[in-house]
Amino acid sequence: MDLLLNTVQPYDWGSTTLLPRLMGLPPAGAPQAELWMGAHPAAPSRVRRGEETVPLDRVIDLDPAGQLGAATLRRFGPRLPFLLKLLAADAPLSVQVHPDLAQARSGFERENELGIPLDAPHRTYRDAQHKPELIVALTPFRGLCGFREPEECAALLESLKVPGLRAYVQTLRSVAETQALTEVFRAFLAPPAGLTAAVTEALAAAGARGARPGPAAPPASSSGGPYETDLAAYAGIARAHPSDAGLLPALMLRYVELAPGDGLFLGAGVPHAYLSGLGVEIMAGSDNVLRCGLTSKHVDPAELLRVVRFTSRPAGVLTPRDEDDEEVYPTPVDDFRLSRLRPRTGASPRDLTLDAPQIVLCTEGELSVTSAGRALRIGPGRSVYLPAGAEAALAGHGTAFRATTGSARQVETGDEGTIRPPAPRAALDGRHLTEDTP
Repeated sequence: MDLLLNTVQPYDWGSTTLLPRLMGLPPAGAPQAELWMGAHPAAPSRVRRGEETVPLDRVIDLDPAGQLGAATLRRFGPRLPFLLKLLAADAPLSVQVHPDLAQARSGFERENELGIPLDAPHRTYRDAQHKPELIVALTPFRGLCGFREPEECAALLESLKVPGLRAYVQTLRSVAETQALTEVFRAFLAPPAGLTAAVTEALAAAGARGARPGPAAPPASSSGGPYETDLAAYAGIARAHPSDAGLLPALMLRYVELAPGDGLFLGAGVPHAYLSGLGVEIMAGSDNVLRCGLTSKHVDPAELLRVVRFTSRPAGVLTPRDEDDEEVYPTPVDDFRLSRLRPRTGASPRDLTLDAPQIVLCTEGELSVTSAGRALRIGPGRSVYLPAGAEAALAGHGTAFRATTGSARQVETGDEGTIRPPAPRAALDGRHLTEDTP
């Protein structure tokens, strides 16, 4: 086993305080958005070999069968199929969507045939993999996920009282769901002159009805209107991205609030954006992102319209289920499996032995991972890599997240775990910055 030396990504939307606070360190003064744990070639974790540090992807390349195990190697090839992150957002990320596996493969081949360099800013598909994601909140976490039902979307737009939105409200109320969402979304990708500014002004008025604790955080409700909390969140987006046309597509998406421990699975074709908060994120190891807005990066409207799934679905909250004292967040993909372990002082060590690679991340307390007579102590923000077949155990007092590959059963059943519907409305890109520490 190895203690991982990890890289912090300093994206502009990152928080200056959330990661340092978790790790008990003073803020560095710059945004610290993501702590990467894994073998992604853009920022692989490193492990110590004597006096040197070696990238984890190189360790795997030198012995793929020994590091990954036979099943993982056979299923995914000689690569770690998942990337684990700590994500700390203080401003909205881009509204984005990810392709399914077939779309990724065909898009990657098509752009290769066109001779578009892999690092070209206008390239859409940088690999032939899909990119499902799971986020689990460590603090209160806010985001957008999936389309609202057309009638709900129409009512929200109507509440802004912007004359230029009337035609879209009518479309949402007069045609079938898929057609309504498609037509309005397509129009919002290239809105008429002045419409984004008018909507921004209307949202500013809505947001002014309460305090503004942060650029992406909604103010406290004051009038009790059915969409006040949602509109205040969108007002925060408008403040963070003034005049960005992505604001209009964002209005079509459901606003979601996660409590610590809640999860959200983001499958292919589902438009989404994170707004604020700290969470543990795991994803398939891919760079395929199609952006809808709230970004200065390339937007490909034609390909976006082919990938987005124009159907409404409650942005359900994923809750873990207990499996032998391990809280598992089930997902319908086998690229990754994320679970939470909460060992306590005096309890028997928890066996971690698996015939698959895994990363154990501490988010609270002080934990110890023991293997082959050697113990590694990890505190919040520290992580350990275990190759396939390593006999290991977890002890201590705190909380750990365990990342590994999934099982074929997940794909066969399409099991998405226990989805809790939203509460009733009335109740309601940078490069390396530093290694190991924010």
